[in-house]
Amino acid sequence: MKHTCVSKSRTVLGSVGTVTLIAAALALQSAQAAPAKAAPEPPTATAAAQRARNISTALGAEAAGFYYDAPNNKLIVNVTTEAAAAKVRGAGAEAKIVKHSLTSLNAARATLKQQAAIPGTSWAMDPKTNQVAIVADRTVTGDRLEQLKKVVSSLGDRAVLRQSTGTLRPLVAGGNAIWGSGARCSLGFNVIRDGRPYFLTAGHCANAVRSWAATQGGPEFAVTEAGSFPGDDFGIARYTDADVAHPGQVDLYNGSMQSIGKVGDAIVGERVQRSGSSTHLRSGDVTAVEVTANYQEGAVDDLVQASLCAESGDSGGALFDGDTALGLTSGGRGTCATGGESFYQPVREALEKTGSHIG
Repeated sequence: MKHTCVSKSRTVLGSVGTVTLIAAALALQSAQAAPAKAAPEPPTATAAAQRARNISTALGAEAAGFYYDAPNNKLIVNVTTEAAAAKVRGAGAEAKIVKHSLTSLNAARATLKQQAAIPGTSWAMDPKTNQVAIVADRTVTGDRLEQLKKVVSSLGDRAVLRQSTGTLRPLVAGGNAIWGSGARCSLGFNVIRDGRPYFLTAGHCANAVRSWAATQGGPEFAVTEAGSFPGDDFGIARYTDADVAHPGQVDLYNGSMQSIGKVGDAIVGERVQRSGSSTHLRSGDVTAVEVTANYQEGAVDDLVQASLCAESGDSGGALFDGDTALGLTSGGRGTCATGGESFYQPVREALEKTGSHIG
């Protein structure tokens, strides 16, 4: 945990310091309408994500997912018909005609949930390939692997299976950082609830620890009030030490902090950063959203997946894009030495369900 003293009696805890345990639909032109001047491409991934959700909602059954082309600042919206493509272009995005609708891909995911919710697996809709991408870790073997392969095969070209040498797990650890019951995580974002200071972290951290300390065996500075895991993976803790400051910032582990002023929704293709107590600051890309991760403890739905390594103790740490909060580290596969991928609880849902806000 990085401490910055503001006086002899106050310690600053950055929003991502280490913690001990871890629509309104866009009006779209009809295909027959006279062409109007298209809106400019969104300048940021955050703006692209909001526009994409509005467009997708308006398209209804013709929608097939979307992603962000970060190098070219382009929003790509998948559709199944030329008429829908014309609507997308009229709304200021680039259209891509694909085979499978979002409804069809969601049906494939429902089949997986009913018939192949095997611990050690995860799945997500990949908008770039127009498929549901399933990953099985090294613990999925024998009859369970055969069952998974059978279900994936029944989905035809809507699904693709990949096996990983890593192990899917929540990133809990014993070790240094902010402590609780011999285990540690990372603090996500400082928030306000009912006018009082709190912080968000992972739900599996919150469920395991009630009393938090800034050092191993140190005095309590916060207590857990609620945790949700599995199903979701977020928890909230209330500061109890009046001498601990709680700025709306993320520790970049280079002597500087990133201020956090707003909340956004991650989009595939977005360049993001993660801060955590074990592996500090890491950068990568969002590779999927609305992901299901089947941990040994149970399934967690609607996660964000990113090409970022994370390790034990990073759970609860912040996923962000500039000054925009996106998620809380949940789990991952692989290591930072060998490469890996990680999963994040969307922070907007955590804020809504805990009745808190960034502040």
